[in-house]
Amino acid sequence: MNDHLDLQDIQALIIDIDGTLWRGSTPMPGLAAFFGFLQRRALSFVIVTNNSVETPAQYRQKLAGFGVDIQPDQILTCSLATAAYLKQKHEGAVVYVIGKTGLRQALGQAGFSLTDKADPPAQVVVVGGDTGLTYDKLKYAVLSIQRGAQFVGTNPDLLVPTEEGLVPEAGTTLAAIQAATGVSPTVIGKPEPWLFELAVKKMNSNSHQTAMLGDRLDTDILGGQRAGLKTILVTTGVDNEQTIAEKGIYPDAVFNGLAELTSVWRKG
Repeated sequence: MNDHLDLQDIQALIIDIDGTLWRGSTPMPGLAAFFGFLQRRALSFVIVTNNSVETPAQYRQKLAGFGVDIQPDQILTCSLATAAYLKQKHEGAVVYVIGKTGLRQALGQAGFSLTDKADPPAQVVVVGGDTGLTYDKLKYAVLSIQRGAQFVGTNPDLLVPTEEGLVPEAGTTLAAIQAATGVSPTVIGKPEPWLFELAVKKMNSNSHQTAMLGDRLDTDILGGQRAGLKTILVTTGVDNEQTIAEKGIYPDAVFNGLAELTSVWRKG
């Protein structure tokens, strides 16, 4: 399937994290060599993730531990994109949050007042990944939405790849709250356009010379296609050659990992 894409035409790259660069605390083979190749070629890139839990600083530190040095502004999380969306649509709102440090920090730095209870009343409920999810957190979110709060989700992923296997992500929580309220969330992360548009703008690139690299067909690849980007699937995370046919989502190129992608790109 790789003959649909000339890698030499790519001048900018949007890169997924979980399942693409690492799984849990284990880097994918060829990770450092891949970034070394991008930096030697002076190719623009932004690392983009639907994971709302971690902060950009944490991602940068983790990459440094794997021998990769990048700039802070080369990381764009769905939490940052959510904060940017709320600044545009709900400036000054009180926000009830289900989420961890990455999301809470992004919203706080954007100037939003955060609440953990139904009082003070929230104008917006924002839901991200939360490994400490409790009944009370769900309850306050549902009560706030019943009282008229807007419902926003950082990302739609039901599952995330870890060293244990595929475990529940923010989409699972969104589905529970939607079932309880009958209200559908506004979703910011992939495959919706917000992250892609912000990443392309950040690189001062254009869609024709930009590719999305990721491991998920229904977020990375579908979202990239909707944004008019070239798309590259690596089969080290959620999807593979078999699920391409099952899901009917066809990337421009498929590689078995970063090492193969780097090798083919370098030879081209």
